[in-house]
Amino acid sequence: MLNFAVAYHKRFRMERELTGLPEAGAMPAGYSLEAWQARWLEAHAEVLAACFEGSTDAEIFPTLGSYQGCLHLLRELVQRRDFLPEATCLLVGPEGPCGSIQALWERRGVAAIQNIGIRPEQQNRGLGRALLLHLLLTLQRSGYGRVLLEVTASNMPALRLYQGLGFRRTKVIYKPARCPVQPQALVPSNSM
Repeated sequence: MLNFAVAYHKRFRMERELTGLPEAGAMPAGYSLEAWQARWLEAHAEVLAACFEGSTDAEIFPTLGSYQGCLHLLRELVQRRDFLPEATCLLVGPEGPCGSIQALWERRGVAAIQNIGIRPEQQNRGLGRALLLHLLLTLQRSGYGRVLLEVTASNMPALRLYQGLGFRRTKVIYKPARCPVQPQALVPSNSM
C-alpha cells in the first residue's frame, strides 16, 4: 500500500512590462502559428500533455500529466470570461502541432500566461522564444502593458527563456504536491 507525503516545490512569479520588446524574427522554416479556434482544442491538449507528462509541473498540477487532464483543463480555460483567444495559439511544424500557449486577462492592462510548451523532441530550436515573443507582441498590440507567469524554479530552460526575454522574478511561491512514499520493509530484529 502506498502512502503519500507532501513535497513543496519552489516556483517563481515573473513579470515583464510590454515595452522595449525585441522585434519578432521569422518563424523557422516549415513552422507556422495558428490562431485560437475551437477545432484546435485537442491539438493543444496533445501538445501540453507531451510537454508536461512526467515533469515536476505534472506533480504540482496533476491535470498536466495526461492528455485527458490537459483536455479537461483547456475546456475549462476556454469557457472562462477572462480567456484571451487572441493570446492563445498553436505552433505547427512539419510533423504537426508542436507548441502551445494560452493566456488570461488578469486585471486591467495585465495578462497572465497560463501554459506554454514545446514538445520535447522540438526543443532547442528557438521555437519557445518565437512562440512567447509572438504572444508578447500580440498582447502589446491589444493594449496590454504588463504580462506575468509562474514557473517552477527547477525548470532551467524555461527560466533562461523568460529571463532572456526580459522577465524578472517578483515573488517566490511554494506549491504543495502529493508524492508517493514506499513503506519501509519490515526488517526482523535479531533476538538472542
